[in-house]
Amino acid sequence: MFTAQLKIAYISLLTSYILSSCTTVDIYEKTVAIPGHKWFNSYKPEFSFEIKDTSVPYNIFFVIRHTEKYNYNNIYINLISKQPESDSIIKQQKDITLATNESGWLGTGMDDIYEQRVKLSSEQGAYFHKAGVYTFSIEQIMREDPLEHVMNVGIRIEKKPL
Repeated sequence: MFTAQLKIAYISLLTSYILSSCTTVDIYEKTVAIPGHKWFNSYKPEFSFEIKDTSVPYNIFFVIRHTEKYNYNNIYINLISKQPESDSIIKQQKDITLATNESGWLGTGMDDIYEQRVKLSSEQGAYFHKAGVYTFSIEQIMREDPLEHVMNVGIRIEKKPL
């Protein structure tokens, strides 16, 4: 009986240790719904988040959820960023692959809905040089306006794992 209690205590302790060692690296993730699943290029979702630690690199991801009826293998966006206490903006054009002819839709799918988190930062990560609130906005710049069958878009910022 003592041995069974000891085993249960050991398993409980081991489980607690494993769960406590799994720390999340998430800093910020938010998505917004695209009204009517039709993304007009005039609609530029905006995301604000606070960076406190400027000494470490971060991964920046574009998050998109779309249906299988989305007409393209890619999406062109402008990622517009604004630093704390600054009025200047940085605009970066990105061509993001959503599908290939060999593999079909990338990312994860359930029924006819697909979601992807596409890394926008380099392998070394991105550094935020000032502490404070950063604002990113996303503008779709495809030729089709509105861009149909896009359900949600967003941004994910996380500390780069070491």
